[in-house]
Amino acid sequence: MTALGVDDPHDARLALGATGLLADFNAAGVLEAADVHVARRLTSLAGDDDERVALAVAVAARAVRAGSVCVDLHTVAGDTGAEELAWPSGPEWVEAVTASALAGEPRVLRIEGGRMLYLDRYWREEQQVCADLLGRPPLPALSTDASATLDAGLARVFPHEGYDEQRAAAAIALSQRTTVLTGGPGTGKTTTVAALLALLAEQTQVAGDPPLRIALAAPTGKAAARLHQAVRDEVERLPSVDRDRLGDLRSVTLHRLLGSRPDSSTRFRHHRDNRLPHDVVVVDETSMVSLTMMARLLEAVRPESRLILVGDPDQLTSVEAGAVLADLVEGLGARSDTRIAALSTSHRFGESIRTLAAAVRRGDADAVIDLLRAGGEHVVLVEDADPVPHLREALLPRMLALRGAAEQGDAPTALRLLDGHRLLCAHRDGSRGVHHWNRLSERWISEETGVGIWSAWYPGRPVLVTANDYGLGLYNGDAGVAVRRGAGLRAALEATSGPVEVAPGRLGDVETMHAMTIHKSQGSQADEVTVLMPPEDSRLLTRELFYTAITRARGLVRVVGTEAEVRAAVERRAVRASGLRQRLQDAP
Repeated sequence: MTALGVDDPHDARLALGATGLLADFNAAGVLEAADVHVARRLTSLAGDDDERVALAVAVAARAVRAGSVCVDLHTVAGDTGAEELAWPSGPEWVEAVTASALAGEPRVLRIEGGRMLYLDRYWREEQQVCADLLGRPPLPALSTDASATLDAGLARVFPHEGYDEQRAAAAIALSQRTTVLTGGPGTGKTTTVAALLALLAEQTQVAGDPPLRIALAAPTGKAAARLHQAVRDEVERLPSVDRDRLGDLRSVTLHRLLGSRPDSSTRFRHHRDNRLPHDVVVVDETSMVSLTMMARLLEAVRPESRLILVGDPDQLTSVEAGAVLADLVEGLGARSDTRIAALSTSHRFGESIRTLAAAVRRGDADAVIDLLRAGGEHVVLVEDADPVPHLREALLPRMLALRGAAEQGDAPTALRLLDGHRLLCAHRDGSRGVHHWNRLSERWISEETGVGIWSAWYPGRPVLVTANDYGLGLYNGDAGVAVRRGAGLRAALEATSGPVEVAPGRLGDVETMHAMTIHKSQGSQADEVTVLMPPEDSRLLTRELFYTAITRARGLVRVVGTEAEVRAAVERRAVRASGLRQRLQDAP
């Protein structure tokens, strides 16, 4: 048996045919089969039989798979926790890679700073993102009349007290070509964006230029739909003159904005030789944007256009390689020629949730534990060895109310009840995973009602859309519930355009949502949130995961876990190796 716990030599986790270091590291669980296959193929094409080089390719592929864009060859042994394996020494390893044909032309590997190993693609993308961001021309100074118009505009779009942060952030954004607007949930990022767009439209009109061409985009369909609704709501609150100037703003995914191509998943119709036509490009949920997507965006945006990147750097990052928003905040924030527009005061949560989120964000585990144990109106900690009875008592009434509304065919009430609570898990599998808690929830309902659940579709089944369906106007992340309609069922869902009902058979890409992953919940909100902490040794248990989970709650957050699990979450950062922030800081 290997360290992977595999007795079957044909198990998919093992790379058949691997020898030497690759076989040893694969059997130890450090490398996956995919990493090994990439390394074997590339070294074979290069005619390089040095197994140290093959191991370097494999760990570089492993790093990208884990979200990093590079790997430190001097520290990777300790970072993996597998120091007992036969790792090459750092200097020796760097020398072997530097001498390899894979580090020649055409380049596959690059060594930076004598220790950081990149796959060439990601090194080029980092270089490009840095150059494109810093190469955007500065704005000309405003005339005296334009400054007076701007001051009057700021007073008009922010007429009330309590908007000092938003007013200051908008003023920063108006003074520069590229702006990173950061803030947690409820800090007024969308309010600031809507007001900023109104002021830019006013400047364009006063200058006698053609109407402002605005693009609103987000990484996912659901995020784009939320952005569309949120901006529309904020624009409606603006004075009529600003509403008229902005008109009907639409939001799309980044893929749609750039123009997807059927022949490539990483290249688009808009690029350096076919730029986007927009004067202003706003990207929401930038924390979810990968390094590759940011590179494609920057090469497509015209240098003279305004670029506004909006997001929360403390939330979970892209599922692909890179931690771009955090890198931009740190890298650009250290420069004298760019200002980060930061919002810090949340207006959405109860005071205890706001305080808890702040303690998590700054990594104060003692304060987090004290706040959770103090409890109160908005925060609950469940430390029971067996939390099932507690959660059954707390959650089952909600499930039964949802089922009751669905049986009566009351879709509006069912959707409102669905939005009242989210049960969040880090994992999909295991005793604290989504699948287990979905099955357990259905069993509770059957036991309480005496009606067995024998079909995938049943009244009160909460569902989560997992793929975009542009024909139905539904997006990955939309939620709904099955409701009774005569002798059959319909799926009632809350779409961007409003509630819709469709036949269950038309929804191919949905899953049951009594519980959902924290990653899937990103960007959504619920009145109450129950967070099932993963085991202390889970690789997913990080500060960013915990922060994202608790900030989904508008009114109450219930944390289910031990003190050790909470401390591990607060103290463990989701560290992604990247050179972007240093490039931005060091560039002239």
